[in-house]
Amino acid sequence: MGDHGAVTPEPGPEPRPESRPGAVPGSPAPLDVEALRRDTPGTAFGIHLNNAGAALQPAAVLKAVHDHLQAETELGGYEAAAARADEIAGAYRSVEELLGARQGSIAFTENATVAFQQALSSIRLAPGDRILTSRQDYVSNQLMYLSLAERLGVEVERAPDAPEGGIDVGAVREALIRRRPRVVALSHIPTSSGVVQDAGAVGALCREHGVPYILDACQSVGQMPLEPESLGCSFLAATSRKFLRGPRGAGFLWVSRQALKDGLVPLFPDLRSADWVEEDLWQPAPDASRFENWEFSWALVLGTGAAAEVARATGLEAIRDRARSLAHRLREGLGGVRGVQVLDRGRELAAIVTITVEGWRPSDLVRHLRERSIRTSSVDRSSAVIDYDERGIPAALRLSPHAYNTEDEIDEAVEALRHAASFPRESA
Repeated sequence: MGDHGAVTPEPGPEPRPESRPGAVPGSPAPLDVEALRRDTPGTAFGIHLNNAGAALQPAAVLKAVHDHLQAETELGGYEAAAARADEIAGAYRSVEELLGARQGSIAFTENATVAFQQALSSIRLAPGDRILTSRQDYVSNQLMYLSLAERLGVEVERAPDAPEGGIDVGAVREALIRRRPRVVALSHIPTSSGVVQDAGAVGALCREHGVPYILDACQSVGQMPLEPESLGCSFLAATSRKFLRGPRGAGFLWVSRQALKDGLVPLFPDLRSADWVEEDLWQPAPDASRFENWEFSWALVLGTGAAAEVARATGLEAIRDRARSLAHRLREGLGGVRGVQVLDRGRELAAIVTITVEGWRPSDLVRHLRERSIRTSSVDRSSAVIDYDERGIPAALRLSPHAYNTEDEIDEAVEALRHAASFPRESA
């Protein structure tokens, strides 16, 4: 299908090493930050340190979304999807390859919350069943657990944190043996702190005990290499808009072979996910598409596929190492600023930095920094009730660099916060 008159953007990152003549298979390509920035138009409009919220999209994502919307304009929505069926199938495969996953294991959804809901709804819960989770699970997930407790009489058990931060794996083992939960659910990287929870160790325990395991990888997909099979999860839910750098309003769910074999299906299937066979008989789709809905944006699916290709071409190890290096630079710089408290703790820290600044409400800091073309976000207590109540803080400022950020941008953000800390606001 042609590009319908779309302007061709600058080319993206170089192909992966194994696709270039003479390259050693599996060897990482050196990360060309300037090339990443040339391929990311938004870097010209300020310092973007809100990648944990929504990252800057590369040119290939913009083109993929634009081209499909142009096709819908010219052909109609149904006809454009039919005409671009090969490209749509390629988007599925791109996300599967990003995760080292088999064909037919990805379901596209409207967002990560819908993906998580679909997975959780497939677990047949009854009064007295237990959901085992962490104290730092994402707020929307926590709300789902509480709703299920209220409606179905299930129990919500939260494993304690280890002294160094992150879920206590030993406590998870104990709970699996003594409490026999019906399902385990975990946020890999919480939205409210930079800790990377030990998802693989939890997954190994769930496999050992035969318990379904749902992993929320919203903040880790696109930020670091992930292989759901090796993590031991039954489902992995993710979004497109964060570190993966895809469009907003798109997400996906990875589904394990075992989940399909066990006949897990969402509570509310539709004509995309199942067939109505006879008057009182229905049959779910044989693959991960049983977790999809009929109506969602194919333009955003194609944009997500393009984002997955860019991430693979750039190299997930290289993205992880650079983003975490920049986050470490932030923590080191801010740790020496009077009045600034760096909140992150854990054996492994990701590219999310959370801080408080004495005399400032984090929401006011977001606006203050935005006036200086530094984009951040804040997390308030309602998104991290347990964690923030324990720390005695009402909210935190969140800074989340990506591989396309520069050291100079990090230093400029540190200096802006150093200056803010010297002039606390009365309103705080």
